[in-house]
Amino acid sequence: MTQAKDNIQLSLSHLGIYVQDLEKMSTFYKETFEFTQTDKGDLGHTQLVFLSRDPAEHHQLVLATGRPENIQFNLINQISFRVPNLDNLRRFYARVKKHNDVNDIQCVTHGNAVSIYCRDPEGNRLEIFMDTPWYCDQPLREPIDLELSDEDIMAKAEAIARKYPKFKMRSEWHEEMRQLMGV
Repeated sequence: MTQAKDNIQLSLSHLGIYVQDLEKMSTFYKETFEFTQTDKGDLGHTQLVFLSRDPAEHHQLVLATGRPENIQFNLINQISFRVPNLDNLRRFYARVKKHNDVNDIQCVTHGNAVSIYCRDPEGNRLEIFMDTPWYCDQPLREPIDLELSDEDIMAKAEAIARKYPKFKMRSEWHEEMRQLMGV
């Protein structure tokens, strides 16, 4: 039996991560992703840096000291950033390729998105992505060459997405999700 939704308003506001080198990490996010530092201070023994790209949000990312150096496993699967188009995606790709402390750079398509994955200076996986007009079965991850033309990238992403049985236009998928979520 499906329970009725209360339609309580909720949206994700910000993310906080523990870091080892606060200055190095804040510099990376300010330079590479153009975050603005909105505040900095201490809360007990923890030093915090607040970063935002939205003037209406005091912070979208919080960096906090206290990450152990000998951590065996990083609990952060990924931190994802959306861009509006391939031009912006390529510009971020150029930035991450130039940064000495970034590694594991991969360009892929998920069919429903074109993405760059990389690791920040402390090994956290980042995704910078652009939505495509399609939906297809997930998970899906296939390499894509950002050196191709916009038309070739989109044609390749669409061809990959169309191979999957649940392929449809994103607008159709959105409507199905609105109904599923009772919105």
